[in-house]
Amino acid sequence: MDDPFFILILIAVAAVVVVLAIGIGGFGKGGKFNQKYSNKMMRLRIVAQLIAVVMIAAYVFLNS
Repeated sequence: MDDPFFILILIAVAAVVVVLAIGIGGFGKGGKFNQKYSNKMMRLRIVAQLIAVVMIAAYVFLNS
């Protein structure tokens, strides 16, 4: 837990969860927020998820 890169990975994963929760919440509620931001939120989730996966893969590669 004292590795700074591992902490960055945890932050990246938390960001994915937050963006996903906001996107699902907006989808469930509907309305103007969903119409305006649903595609943007899912694109942001994909980008955040890509970053998190690359960081996890780099961590595993560097520590093996």
